[in-house]
Amino acid sequence: MTELHAAVGRTTYPGRGIILGRSADGGHAVCAYFIMGRSVNSRNRVFVPEGDGIRTQAHDPSKLADPSLVIYPPVRTLGRHTIVTNGDQTDTVYDALARGGTFEAALRTRTFEPDGPHWTPRISGLLTMADNGFSYTLNILKSAQGDPAERLRFFYEYEAPLAGQGHFLHTYAGDGDPLPSFTGEPEPVSLDECIDATTDTLWNALNEENRVALFVRFLPVSGGPTQTRIRNKLAPSAKDA
Repeated sequence: MTELHAAVGRTTYPGRGIILGRSADGGHAVCAYFIMGRSVNSRNRVFVPEGDGIRTQAHDPSKLADPSLVIYPPVRTLGRHTIVTNGDQTDTVYDALARGGTFEAALRTRTFEPDGPHWTPRISGLLTMADNGFSYTLNILKSAQGDPAERLRFFYEYEAPLAGQGHFLHTYAGDGDPLPSFTGEPEPVSLDECIDATTDTLWNALNEENRVALFVRFLPVSGGPTQTRIRNKLAPSAKDA
């Protein structure tokens, strides 16, 4: 298991990332999502609350060049489900679950982003609370070593999350041109028992030039309030929720 700060800060550009897991005291399910950017269009974004989730929004609408891959709802909730993704597949999963379908079937209708030559992977997570705990699944849809002719789909299921451990999945293995896609399994990472410490660790680990926005949520396993934190580089005075 890797320290969270070390895993997230290993490269200057992990891109977009999802962390799901269990707090160190065992009392909370943990959900985190961050975005980074290299272009003006990607960096010109903030997270704003929307219902029980969040959406991305242009900080300066006049600088928004192409909304298709940068404006979307990263987090939505449906009953006991929390959906977190790096694109509009959030809605694909939400709609499928609302119809009685599954996370897996919904994502089999999608593929990686149409942004060649990068072919950015789509990464998605589903965290489901239960009476006696919770479980989560992570997914990545990607090209085969940068070849868009072959589509790869990987699902990782975690049925009994351990206290103090999460799993980290992100879009890129590092910076580059084209950007190299994530490889391997989601990385086991250590998690704190406090949402504020977790938020600080993640925000400080992200490359200062490239970081854009961060969302962290702690969901109580045995009752109590849900806690949410949002950090935006372009709105440093925004209050935590």
